[in-house]
Formats: sequence, C-alpha cells, structure tokens
Amino acid sequence: MVSFTQSRFPAQHAGVARHAAVAGATSATHRGFDSTKGLSAMLLTAMVSALVVVADQLIDTWADGHLMVAWVALWVVGFSALALFAGAARKLAVTVVNSLDAWSVRVAKTRADKRLWAIAKTDPRVMSELTAAKTRNER
Repeated sequence: MVSFTQSRFPAQHAGVARHAAVAGATSATHRGFDSTKGLSAMLLTAMVSALVVVADQLIDTWADGHLMVAWVALWVVGFSALALFAGAARKLAVTVVNSLDAWSVRVAKTRADKRLWAIAKTDPRVMSELTAAKTRNER
C-alpha cells in the first residue's frame, strides 16, 4: 500500500532570506554614494581655511581698533573663497577619484595576470590554453 505525505517545509531558509535582504539594502545604499562629493567638500574646506588664515593674518596687521570691519572682511573672504574654489575642488576631486579607480583596476589586472601565470607554470593545460590564445591573438 502506498501513502503520500505532503510536507510543509519552507522553500527558502529564513536566515538566507534575511541575509539577502540585508545585502540588497546595503548595495542600494552603496549605489547612491558618491565619493567625489565628500572629497570635494574636504578639499574646498582646506582651500578656504588656508585662505581665511592668510586673510586673518593680513587683516590683523591693519585692523587695530576696527574689529567689526575686520570680522566682515574675513567673512567676505571666506564666502568669496567658497564661491571661487567650489568648481575647482569638485573637478580636482573627480580627477583624483578617477585616477585612483584606474590605478586600482591596473593593480588588480596585474595581480590577476601574475596569479594566472603562476598557475600556468604549474599546470600544462593552462599553459597550453595561454599559448593557444596568444597565437590566436597574433594572427
């Protein structure tokens, strides 16, 4: 006699589902992150700070009793520097991030090539595949 049973086990493990949800949320957060914004803000802050320090030293020499005028002049210098250096800081940040990305890609490719060559030295099948690909590329 044959009897059938119907099990009610879940098709997916609950821990795996939670982990997938967390990974999806993390990748969504990472997609919205732009590293050039933070870098450009820091560069802009550094440029403005340096200019304000220089302006403070210059203003300090001629503003003996006129602290209000010196304070206003210092703020004018600060806001002018923000307006003047914002574009330059953004461009510099984009350039730095792009060059660092290109550098990391070059390093990863070099590391992968070295790893593949080390494997090819020990495995004749991989070496024959590499030589075949090289001869195909030369044609």
